[in-house]
Amino acid sequence: MAARDKSTSQLPEDLIAALAALRSTAAEPAAPRLRVLQASLGATIHMVPVADVLYFEAADKYIKVVTGSCEYLIRMPLRQLLQQLDPEQFWQVHRATVVRADAIATAVRDDSGKVALTLRGHPAKLVASRLYAHLFKAM
Repeated sequence: MAARDKSTSQLPEDLIAALAALRSTAAEPAAPRLRVLQASLGATIHMVPVADVLYFEAADKYIKVVTGSCEYLIRMPLRQLLQQLDPEQFWQVHRATVVRADAIATAVRDDSGKVALTLRGHPAKLVASRLYAHLFKAM
C-alpha cells in the first residue's frame, strides 16, 4: 500500500516539464513597448513618436505610418510591429490595418458586417473587417 501511495503522489515527467516551462515563461519580463519609430520620408529618416501615430497600413513590403500631419514608411512586417505595440492602445481592425483606439471617432456597421471607421481630426476612412467587428460593440 505504501508503494501505491508513493507512485500516485509523484507527477508524470511531462507534467513536470510543462510546469517548468510555464515557470520560465512567467519569469520572463514582457517585451518593452515601442515608443519611437525610425520612419522614412523620401531619403530622410524621421524619429516618429508612436503616440503621434493614428494608424498603420501594410502595403507590400512596407507599412505606411500615418500621423495627423504626415505619412511615413517603415520596412517591417505588420506581425512584427504588432508584437511591439501596446494591444490596449493599438487595435488591429483589418489584416492590413492597425489603428490607435483613441483616434477612432465613429464606427458604423453596414449590412455585410464590415465597420467603417472615421478618425478624430483626420479625413481618412478606414474599414474594419467582420473578423475584427467585435471590437466595436456598444457597451
